[in-house]
Amino acid sequence: MKNIPERIKDFINEHHVLTLATSRDNVPYCASCFYVYSDRFNVFVFSSDEGTKHVGDVKINDRVAGTVVLETSVSGKIRGIQFTGRMYVPEGDIKKEIERLYLERYPFARLMNIRLWVLEPDFIKMTDNRLGFGKKLIWKKK
Repeated sequence: MKNIPERIKDFINEHHVLTLATSRDNVPYCASCFYVYSDRFNVFVFSSDEGTKHVGDVKINDRVAGTVVLETSVSGKIRGIQFTGRMYVPEGDIKKEIERLYLERYPFARLMNIRLWVLEPDFIKMTDNRLGFGKKLIWKKK
């Protein structure tokens, strides 16, 4: 697997909310999720309840897309990522590591009954206008 460029990983780690896009029966849906990123496993980690629409969608179709953006109206500072990947419930070795990571970032979650999910990206496109207007960095898993 090709390594994700540091510029993309740095951007991901600077933020904490992603927009998750799911689809079921050809009907799209979006949800906002607080996340933490695991560099070791190359996954976004977030908590979602079983009863949510996006989790219901993922049980039918685990292929998802999403974005993380920097909110700015200054065109020279625009940065963000768009990605595709697979969402699933972690098991085994990854489960302990990502739970530790998530609770470290969101300690209040210890008081809640959380269900952690991971989103493993297979494609990321980053726009970073600081490198030049419309500059894109592309990463693919394969």
